This record gives sequence, structure tokens and C-alpha cells, in this order.
Amino acid sequence: MSLTAGIDIGSITAKAAILRDGELLGTRVIFTGYNAEAAGRRVFEELLAELGLVPPDIVRIVATGYGRRSVSIANKAVTEIMCHAAGARFLDPSVRSLIDIGGQDSKAVVMDENGRVTNFTMNDKCAAGTGRFLEVMARALEADLDEFGALSLRAERPAKISSLCTVFAESEVISLIARGETRENIIAGIHEAIASRVSAMANRIGLAAPLMMTGGVARNAGVVQALEKVIGMPVVISPYAQVTGAIGAAVFTR
Repeated sequence: MSLTAGIDIGSITAKAAILRDGELLGTRVIFTGYNAEAAGRRVFEELLAELGLVPPDIVRIVATGYGRRSVSIANKAVTEIMCHAAGARFLDPSVRSLIDIGGQDSKAVVMDENGRVTNFTMNDKCAAGTGRFLEVMARALEADLDEFGALSLRAERPAKISSLCTVFAESEVISLIARGETRENIIAGIHEAIASRVSAMANRIGLAAPLMMTGGVARNAGVVQALEKVIGMPVVISPYAQVTGAIGAAVFTR
């Protein structure tokens, strides 16, 4: 029996996944906090405890994510691009491209029929179209971020959010609130703005179907629906979307 682990340190959450002989055994998600090194150790140890395992049971650990270099217990660090691609293919071998919207960046990846990355693009210079952008909007609307997807699907007419800058978009949202626009319409407009930003980035590399969305924002049905509309193809969502990078890191141990 061979047990391998992947640890994905994101700006908002830290994720861990363990594979046993190439089969997914379990996953865990916690908030990263200010100490990425501690978060990596804690998410790994909590998953081990949950599965009734101890550190010596794991033969190899690969780290990924923006904080991958801080995971001292890892045997190797691999980029998010490679790990999300490997994780997506693990979850659905037919996938040929993916969009990942994380806490502080967004990326798009295209793969060949063998799962090799052939092209990618990413936005890591601006918060627009990321989980941070959604967090700021949720605070402005005094709404629970977990409710965003359901609320936007009840919109009658999505509000127009013209700015993709987080600061200016927040000002627009405050103005819309002052004019009496419904929360549902504003949130739907926010999702359309994100979809527009991400699709413009992704279309530069020529997305191929089937397309999978990974990252925590994939749990937001409103963003998924907006992306499908603007990209013009269905988006595959795995129950393990948020931990795809960690799964891919565990795959890389092989």
C-alpha cells in the first residue's frame, strides 16, 4: 500500500489530499491565516487524524499553491498550473481545459489528450475576478458569501457593473444600493463582471471542451452560470473543485 499526499496553500484556504495507490482517500480544507507554514502542517495533520494515519505512513508529499515554498514537510513543490491540470484529469480524464478562480488569482489551462499542459494564462496582478473580489463585494452588500450563488439566480435583471477594478466596483455597488437596486440584481451583475473578466483572459488561449472549473469559487452557481453563458460551453463542476490542486499535487508524487 502506497500513501501519497498533496498540500495546496492558497491565500485564503489551505487544502490537503491523500491518495492510496492512486485512489483518493480523503481531503481537508482549513483557513490559511497569516502563517502558511503552520497552515500546511495543520491541514495535513488534521487529515491524517481524520483518516487514522500518522506521518510515517505517507511515503511522499508534494506542495503547491502560492505558499508552496513554505511547506517544509514537502518533498517537492510544483506550480498550481501543473497541479490543477493533474487534479482535473484525475477527477475527469476527458477534461481538456480548465478555469481556476482562486482567492488571489485566476488562471486558464489547456491540455492535450494525454493531460499535458499545452497552454495557460493567469491573472495574478489584480484582485478583479477572484475570490477576494467576491469577499469585498459581500462586505459591501452585507451578505453571506455562501449565499451569493443562490441569490444571483433569483435576479430579475442583472445590474451593470462597468468597472473591473475592485475599488471602483465597490463604489459602483454602493451607488446601486443607494439607488434601491435589489441585492439579487447587484450580485448577478457582479457575477457577470467576473465572467467577462475571466472569459476574456481564458479565450486568449483557445479553450477546448470539456471544460472544468476548479477552485473555491466553483461552488458559486451564479458565477458558473455566468461563465457558461459568456464562454458558450458547459462547465464541469466536481464535488472536489476546491481541493483539485491538492489532489493534483498528490498525483504528482507518483
